[in-house]
Amino acid sequence: SVAHAALPEEQAYVFNMYIPDGTKRDQVLRLVEFEFEGRVPIPPATATYDFDIIQEGTPQGTQIGVTVFPREITDHYVESFEMAGFELASLEIEARSIGRAIDDGSRDESVTLLVDFGLSRTGFAILKCGVPIFTTTVEFGNEAATQRIKQKFSLSDEDIKTIRNDEGLLATGEHAAIREEFEKSAIGLADEIAKYYHFWDTRRDEHGERVTPVDTVTLVGGSANMKGLVDLIAGKVQAQT
Repeated sequence: SVAHAALPEEQAYVFNMYIPDGTKRDQVLRLVEFEFEGRVPIPPATATYDFDIIQEGTPQGTQIGVTVFPREITDHYVESFEMAGFELASLEIEARSIGRAIDDGSRDESVTLLVDFGLSRTGFAILKCGVPIFTTTVEFGNEAATQRIKQKFSLSDEDIKTIRNDEGLLATGEHAAIREEFEKSAIGLADEIAKYYHFWDTRRDEHGERVTPVDTVTLVGGSANMKGLVDLIAGKVQAQT
């Protein structure tokens, strides 16, 4: 069996750069190596790295997104898949896989703030034309709210998930107290999103032009289905959510 696998973004170094239009792949990789010293805290010899083309023909040349992993991490994944009987066709960060799924290439220079809201962690990524140019992971998720609700109301994980998805931040009546616990988690997430959104949305180049105006905030992940969460975040940022 052939497999395409995603690597943990916590171990990745992601950046973007410009290269001359028409540069061949082997030359691009050498140019990427020259960028290591100022961008990546490991030498090229101990790294696995590759790039995706973001946009060609800009005034600066071709913009690419670069992803770097410590070689020991990628070697471990390759070995694990081989031991499991899989032929590993590719490795990439999860944000790139999601970016390919949500960006159809119809919007030139589109910028998306991707938010992967999970149980114990939340991943943030800036995607330009579906290609990550920044990623980070914070130790923040919906687990704390879930544990508080389990302790206070003696509910199962499945019951909590149902209330979260069906009522969430709009819960009333007997579930109003549960809503308050969800709100603590949701407000914390919305504040984090607003921080990253405003930083990237307002960045400007030396000419005063906005570099990465954010078009869309996209929520994914196991905790992203919380009822009312999208409206709460939309109140924090001025972008399609």
